[in-house]
Amino acid sequence: MRRLRRAAVLAALVPCLAAQAPAMAAPPHAARAGAAKAAGAPAAARARDQVTIALTRMTAKVSAAGDRITVTGTVQNNTGKAVPSLGVRLRFSQQRMTSRSMLDQYAATQPYNLSGYSPTVPAAGAVPAGGKQAFRLSMKATALGVATFGVVPVGVEAVNAAGQPLSGGVTSFVTVAPKGRRVTPVKIGWVWPVIDRMHRTNDRNFTDDQLAKDVAPGGRLAGLVAAARGSRTPVTWAVDPALLDDVRTMATGPYTVRPVGTSITKEIAPTAKSAAAAAWLGDLKTAVGSSPYFDVPYADPDAVALVRWKMTAQLKAAYAADNLQVAADVLGRPADARIAWPVAGLAGRGTIDQLTRLAKIGKGDGALLLSKQMFEDPVTGYTSGATTTVPTSAGNRTAVTYDDELSRIVSQDDGAPGSAVLVQQRFLAETAMISAETSVPRTLVVAPTRHWSPSRQLASGLLAASSAAPWLKAVPLDTITRAAPEPRQYAGYADANERNELGGPYLAEVRRSLVKGSDQFSSIMVPPAETGYRKGVLRAVSASWRGHNGRAVRSRDMLARQLAHDMAKVGVLRTVISLAGRSGEITLTVANDLPPGRRIKALLRVESGNRAKLQIGRIEQPHYLEVELNGGQKVAKRIPVQVSGNGNVTVHADLVSPADGRVFGPGQDITVRTTALGRTALLITGGALAVLFLGVGVRATRARRRRKAEAAVDGSTGGMGATAVVGAGLPGAGPAGAGFPPDGGDRLPDGSPTGFGTATGNGAGAHAAPSGVPGAHAAPGAPPAAPADPWRPAEPDRTGDGRPSGGRHRGGNGG
Repeated sequence: MRRLRRAAVLAALVPCLAAQAPAMAAPPHAARAGAAKAAGAPAAARARDQVTIALTRMTAKVSAAGDRITVTGTVQNNTGKAVPSLGVRLRFSQQRMTSRSMLDQYAATQPYNLSGYSPTVPAAGAVPAGGKQAFRLSMKATALGVATFGVVPVGVEAVNAAGQPLSGGVTSFVTVAPKGRRVTPVKIGWVWPVIDRMHRTNDRNFTDDQLAKDVAPGGRLAGLVAAARGSRTPVTWAVDPALLDDVRTMATGPYTVRPVGTSITKEIAPTAKSAAAAAWLGDLKTAVGSSPYFDVPYADPDAVALVRWKMTAQLKAAYAADNLQVAADVLGRPADARIAWPVAGLAGRGTIDQLTRLAKIGKGDGALLLSKQMFEDPVTGYTSGATTTVPTSAGNRTAVTYDDELSRIVSQDDGAPGSAVLVQQRFLAETAMISAETSVPRTLVVAPTRHWSPSRQLASGLLAASSAAPWLKAVPLDTITRAAPEPRQYAGYADANERNELGGPYLAEVRRSLVKGSDQFSSIMVPPAETGYRKGVLRAVSASWRGHNGRAVRSRDMLARQLAHDMAKVGVLRTVISLAGRSGEITLTVANDLPPGRRIKALLRVESGNRAKLQIGRIEQPHYLEVELNGGQKVAKRIPVQVSGNGNVTVHADLVSPADGRVFGPGQDITVRTTALGRTALLITGGALAVLFLGVGVRATRARRRRKAEAAVDGSTGGMGATAVVGAGLPGAGPAGAGFPPDGGDRLPDGSPTGFGTATGNGAGAHAAPSGVPGAHAAPGAPPAAPADPWRPAEPDRTGDGRPSGGRHRGGNGG
């Protein structure tokens, strides 16, 4: 029984739901097609419809019953065959929209869900397959049956000869604003983004030349600037200094386009400077004029991801004054609006704190530009104002919230035929509905997506509508910033948003392969010279890489290869040094092979790998020498050393930043071959040589004496009691002591030693020649003695009967 009651209730609700939500009553294929059109679906998705209707013009609003609603456009036959009686007509509803959600529902439906229709206007003839036919439809506003301020749906559909609707119609809206009816206008402020994706790796290499097309007439950026320049509607410009830096590089040229994947050493012909880039910079400066503008941090980094993965140093670098200066240089003045705009207007508490501090947003000075998703909507029954407050670690700060639905609508791709008209009509309908909700004065902010790519027609039309619509009042953003804030509850950053951020592994590789090396490189450069890699790191963490993972990885890896290649051009050259001696100097060569003008200044730090064997410097280690080189130069530096041993010693040399002591690169290991001897080894060697020379000298002296003695001996000593006296070179006896020195020394008359000493024994004071000495003469009457062998011991003295005398012959008479 309970089930039957539930079924009856549901059956009764179905007609009510169908009446309140036309989209639900539409056929599934029609609902999907309508939703695709509302989202700016590409032409390929629309090709499934039987016809394609493209509006070229549509009445935006009517102010009196007698006004006419006019629509012009074209219809294209997609059936694959000729349609002989193709007709076009208007569809409308007399039901006024009562909420913004109803606009969503009707925008997603086919026109045949609208009850009223105008007479059919047939084509001039059969429309062939793929052929187009222009149309112009018109009807009086009285058909709408609405006399009060509001929005009504109006559509265009095609029918066949039987009057059956063909899929592919479009539904739009017309605003009824009767004259004399007071409407409280909503103050609307526009944020006009001049931001682009990244086109460079380091400062010298572009990865593509798309930017040259975007700034040329008809390009995306050219259309944005031209639309704002030709409008009187105030806008607040959001400018990325990195984009202006890129365009200025192209304008001053030449510049190099090196596509991702190209070898970093390949020679590429430079591209001539771009006249279109120079013209665009001039147009931008004129368009901005005195209008307020604010800088997004350089290269628009993904602030939420950087804070999450503890890379706030890169976020701080993006806000550095020298990185923001390029915008002031191009526009002729510094930014005068103090706004912090996180990507998609979404940020957690940590990111909000960082942005508040870096953008210098104080109490009552500046504001954060956030999505309304960050706050709970108050239960008021109408769209709340844009100004509120957000809690930070420094207290509450002003926050300006932009309407997400409006930003989504204006950011739709209007490349498909007729899309621009639909977007503009929906924008007017949405703002009219907001104004009609209440008479309470409110503010409204429209912030298109960062890489907004509208046609000039759409951008100009939106600005013109913001000023012309009686329910809107266009104001600069700072007017809204100063409005009284409405209290709202901060909802926080949803976890689901993390999947849109740059990932942790990607950022970890940026930190490993780029951050450290770029900081090292920049620390030794002499201003104003710069490596371009610190800015390259900021480009690598740009939020523009969201959703483009493959392209981001390839660009990051190419930048890492370029960094390693350039860092290898600066450093100490590898060599092998031979050193002889206990002390001396070694010579190290430092090279800077960067292009001219890129000057480096560093300290050459040298340290021995074995201090016991080789000492660097005269006092202590490590040893430092200042080095300053222009690009393309080399310098040789002499380093004093002291050696305490021999063999090979490794000396490590690297460059250090004189400012902060940051080490540049891995350094270089130098092999020093030492051949010096230690003090102990020198003493041992010197002593050995002295002993050797002394021994040789003694032996040489003895040998000379022997040769002289042998030459002088002509006999040997004889009988006992005879005393042989050597005269002055004559045979026979002579005076005692004749021929000897006065002191009785054993020397010959010429002063040379005799080889024997003073005689002893019974013949005291007498000298006898030893037997066997050449040149000696026996005493008279003594028999001649046989020559004695000077190397044999003397025989014992014997008596006359042959018996030993009891003593050895000692050169005199025995006792």
